[in-house]
Amino acid sequence: MLEIKTFVFGSFGTNMYVVSDDKQRAILIDPACSSPYEQQILLNYLNTNHLNVQTIVATHGHLDHLWGAPWACRYFNLPVLMHEADIPMAQHMQTQYDLWGIPATAELFPVEPLSESLRFHLSPFRIISTPGHTQGGICLYSEQDHALFSGDTLFRHGYGRTDLPGGDVHQLIQSLRKLLLLPPETHVYPGHGEPTTIGEEKY
Repeated sequence: MLEIKTFVFGSFGTNMYVVSDDKQRAILIDPACSSPYEQQILLNYLNTNHLNVQTIVATHGHLDHLWGAPWACRYFNLPVLMHEADIPMAQHMQTQYDLWGIPATAELFPVEPLSESLRFHLSPFRIISTPGHTQGGICLYSEQDHALFSGDTLFRHGYGRTDLPGGDVHQLIQSLRKLLLLPPETHVYPGHGEPTTIGEEKY
């Protein structure tokens, strides 16, 4: 069984997940830990549980899901894996800072494209392409553990906005239809807000 720890970080209330297995291997999903205080909270959890971070994944390229990426990449000596369509967004983060009126200089960090599966635990996460919120939005699905990390595609009783650069409402509708075909007992861990299940969102 996977162990899933949720942290809510940043002024956007972004859910950052630490997913670990019984061999103390861990994945960071959406590194939003931008402040020294948040980073220390994360490190305290990792150290207390003797976890070894092996992978950093982003569900999409928006700044609130990547604020902590420069620090995390340096600290763990890892790149951020994400869909290739959102890599330009991550590499030009200053554009998002300017769009939101954030008076700061964006730091560069290493990014690499994510493959169709991610080997972890006893079975891989399946990477589900879910464009609509951004062109490179993805969800991570573990069939064995009945878990879906849905980023900003699917929320509890809601879904991601499409009025930002790269958004497309028609694509998002198709992505949501794809996710609702998953088993109803699938636990959904969204990019913001409380968890839900596919069954609750479907019915």
